[in-house]
Amino acid sequence: MLYDLIIIGGGPAGLTAAIYAGRAAMKTLVLGSSMPGGQIATTNIVENYPGFPGGVNGFELANAFVRQAEEFGAEILQEAASKVDFSKRPFTVQIHDQTYSGKTVIVATGAFPRRLGIPGEKEFFGHGVSTCATCDGFFYKDKVATVIGGGDSAIDEGLFLTKFARKVIVIHRRDELRASKQLQERAFANPKMHFVWDSVAEEVLGDETVTGVRVRNVKSGATQVIATDGVFVYVGLIPATRLFQGQLEMNNQGYIISGDHQQTNVPGVFVAGDVQDPEFRQVVIAAGSGATAAIQAERYLSAHPIDPV
Repeated sequence: MLYDLIIIGGGPAGLTAAIYAGRAAMKTLVLGSSMPGGQIATTNIVENYPGFPGGVNGFELANAFVRQAEEFGAEILQEAASKVDFSKRPFTVQIHDQTYSGKTVIVATGAFPRRLGIPGEKEFFGHGVSTCATCDGFFYKDKVATVIGGGDSAIDEGLFLTKFARKVIVIHRRDELRASKQLQERAFANPKMHFVWDSVAEEVLGDETVTGVRVRNVKSGATQVIATDGVFVYVGLIPATRLFQGQLEMNNQGYIISGDHQQTNVPGVFVAGDVQDPEFRQVVIAAGSGATAAIQAERYLSAHPIDPV
């Protein structure tokens, strides 16, 4: 099973790459995950993707990516790669006991939510602690939910929770949010949203499920326990790069280093999306980098062909 291109990752970057590769008549395999479309599929409303002036549901946008990639001939497997070998071409990617070969590869594995690493977080994960309000918000109807973080994801998911919860508390370590101005305006205007500034969570409390969270004010040092039925954590992302350690160059944060036009240190292996972008983390930027990577993969393949075995 020799492919012109294997794309590892099925989010906006990987699927956009698949669309461009398909249009270039490249035999393409996409190895996604259990969530088609990646993290964007768990986002309630995407308001800043071009072409949707009223916003678009993240799940619907993700599925549109998938359908368009399939229409251009991409083969999509919702399976995560377990092993790769980039030491020689064709490159190999393994899923369990099945091995796939690719003349070129694009790594677009994205990033996953960072955990707080505080007592109670691990113990209550799935029992009141979550990283996906879109997934679990329904369970907090008429309850109190607490969001930890102050970026776009935290505020967007917090606003989603107001559809169900009677009160949403946002705990942020600074005295102002990092989220976009539009999201901030919506959050401050929502009577269900309440803010605890200059504070960090130190412990998740509970019995069988979460009952509260202990927080500390970073300026005064004072602590308090906030009663809540659930804790939603949005404190950044960690790049999904463990699979490529020792094969692709990474920075000290674990993000894959890319040179000109999404090229990694291995000729013929390209990278796109959040797995190499610690700064912007935007769907439109991920999609653009996926398009660039696919164009470059096609050019590389034209200059360095491999005859089918």
